[in-house]
Amino acid sequence: MSAEYATPVSKEGLEATGSAITSASAATRGSRPGRTAGRRAGIILLGLIVPALILLAWHLSTASGFFRPSQLPSPASVLAAAVDLIERGQLATHILISTQRVILGFLIGSLLGVLAGALLGLSRLADVLLTPTVGALRAVPSLAWVPLLVLWIGINEDSKVTLITIGAFFPVFTTLYLGLRHVDRNLVEAARAFGVNGVRLLTTVQLPAVVPALFSGLRLALAQSWLFLVAAELIASSMGLGFLLTDSQQTGRVDRIILAIILLAVIGKITDALLGIAERWAVRRWA
Repeated sequence: MSAEYATPVSKEGLEATGSAITSASAATRGSRPGRTAGRRAGIILLGLIVPALILLAWHLSTASGFFRPSQLPSPASVLAAAVDLIERGQLATHILISTQRVILGFLIGSLLGVLAGALLGLSRLADVLLTPTVGALRAVPSLAWVPLLVLWIGINEDSKVTLITIGAFFPVFTTLYLGLRHVDRNLVEAARAFGVNGVRLLTTVQLPAVVPALFSGLRLALAQSWLFLVAAELIASSMGLGFLLTDSQQTGRVDRIILAIILLAVIGKITDALLGIAERWAVRRWA
């Protein structure tokens, strides 16, 4: 646009415009948390629709006699089984013991997975030497480890935590190893040009570059830990949700079997949601 057609703007007008823009931006920032909270509440409510429909279908199918109580007990029967275990003081113990085993195994397995993934992802020699062996061990089914752990460690708590550790190790190792292999080499070389090497290079450049992949592995490892819990509690266990499953099968308590499955699903989802919060924080912080 030529200068003769330009509209002159005074200093006062610029200041007024700037103030208006600043006020609008502040108002937008102030309303953003409310919109975010409302959006999250809406997402949660939408996510509850399918469980509510499943619960309704479950109630209707049992109330109509489509399933016998020995096949599928009613929701009221499962709730009564939960109340009975609470009154006996057993349900909280089952939950706490299983959660403790999962957390310990998950933390140990994840730490070992990060260390091994970093080693094989950054060292060509370690990659060539160890990747075939780790890949072969990853293919071993979880139950195949049970007899060996009983012989080596015994039927104490250590064998159960060790089995969960094995389950948590491989997802973290695999995702971190592959993530480090695909880090932008130009980024690494630029960091080295500024004198960043060794552990500092790993912690300030390479690991932040694979934070999303690492947390994907951690969430898979957490889910795997809950899967391995049932196998772990087959090892001469007397408490825990896995024990509740197997003991209820032997005694024919289908209501308690359904209860244990629901508790595993709910607690597993809660722990995954907590890890998701940590993932969002880490992505904002490093990624």
